[in-house]
Parts: sequence; C-alpha cells; structure tokens
Amino acid sequence: MNKETNGKPAAPSTPPAAPTAAATTTTTAAALRPKVGTTTLKSSYCNMCSVNSTREEIVLNFGINQDWDRSLQSPELSLEHRIILSPFLAKRLVQLLHRSVEDYEGRYGALG
Repeated sequence: MNKETNGKPAAPSTPPAAPTAAATTTTTAAALRPKVGTTTLKSSYCNMCSVNSTREEIVLNFGINQDWDRSLQSPELSLEHRIILSPFLAKRLVQLLHRSVEDYEGRYGALG
C-alpha cells in the first residue's frame, strides 16, 4: 500500500540492488589501500647495520662506517638510526627483503 504525499501517490519502495562483484572488489581494494603521508619523510645513507633481539623485539641499528681504510683495528662507526620491530614485523620484513633481492638479482645478476 502506497502512502500519499501532497495528494500524489508515493512511488513504491524497492530494496536497493546488491552491489556487483566488480563494485565490491573495487571498494575493497580502495579500502585496503592506505593513504601514505610523506611530509615528514627523511632519507639517509647507511653502510652498516647491526641486529640485536630480545624475546619481545628485534632492534636494527643503522649507521655509517667512517673508516675507509680497512687496515685499522678499531673502525669508527656512527650509529644514525635505531628501528625497533616486533618479531612478527621482523619476519615480514625478512620476506619482503628476500623477495626484493630475488627481483634485483633477476634484473642485474646474482650477488656475491
């Protein structure tokens, strides 16, 4: 039964159509793509890395070996960045780095 609005019968109500598979895929892909801000991004060069770990975290220390003369007994190292990861994120990082090195070697040849 239709209600009247201003003396005119209201249009029959119909349920909204279910989204198509293509629309659902597009919406899901857009929802999963994070917006990445780069306004505070900093880049730096590092030529050395050390790793420490505890039960709860993996610690990556990045820095610069400032001694180009490798004959010195005590090289001068400058630690620049420390990144602390959960073991789960560290494992994911290992997988991503492994895949990236494989891609690199596929393009440029095997590393020593």
